[in-house]
Amino acid sequence: QTVESGGGLVQPGGSLRLSCAASGFTLATYDIGWFRQAPGNEREGVACIKSGDDTTYYRNSVKGRFTISRDGAKNTVYLEMNKLKEDDTGVYYCVPKIRGIERCALRSLEYDYWGQGTQVTVSS
Repeated sequence: QTVESGGGLVQPGGSLRLSCAASGFTLATYDIGWFRQAPGNEREGVACIKSGDDTTYYRNSVKGRFTISRDGAKNTVYLEMNKLKEDDTGVYYCVPKIRGIERCALRSLEYDYWGQGTQVTVSS
């Protein structure tokens, strides 16, 4: 299972850095996705980092503002979020991709071992 941290309350235009630690498995052996879910909305994929070559993928609305990265030595994946908007509000989860052929496809059903998530609130 993964454990997310680093969320909080931030004003629009601010920044946060989320961390994702794993217990019982090595994050580097999986494609790892960050997802978010706002109240009343479906869960949506935000970013993904491939195992092996660390190629990254982002949903269009966060490109240029969010950066996903990993530290293999610490078994941790990060999501750096800048220029935050109110639409970025939600609970953020990091999960390994465990099924499906397409690498880093941001389809939540292809990911499993969801943690508790970390709340991000962007508000003035």
